[in-house]
Amino acid sequence: MTRICNNCNFENQDDYDFCAKCGTPLVEGLKPARVYVYRSELPKVNRKVIIAAYIVTIFLSWSGFVVGLISKNTIFATFTFFGFFMPFYLVQSKHPTLKRHGLIMMAISFVGVALSFYVLLN
Repeated sequence: MTRICNNCNFENQDDYDFCAKCGTPLVEGLKPARVYVYRSELPKVNRKVIIAAYIVTIFLSWSGFVVGLISKNTIFATFTFFGFFMPFYLVQSKHPTLKRHGLIMMAISFVGVALSFYVLLN
């Protein structure tokens, strides 16, 4: 059973006397001496790491297309599937910025892999 806060509707554990989210007393007549409410903030995203991730994704997913244009009859296009590793990892993140960049990288990878296999098969 959980205790629901009347102030913010947050579900707290049974043994909590105060809301874990806003600090409101969950038991009538209980007054806190001091309540500290900690709000967790999302960590900052390092732009240099995101740029490096884009470079790696573009290199891996588009390399088969470039090599396929330069030298015909190569199976190097299968190497382009490695371009999906970084986007798949970022899409699973709970951080909204990383998830958004992961989806953009996924689209870049799909286009690169599709072009690589087009060059491979034609």
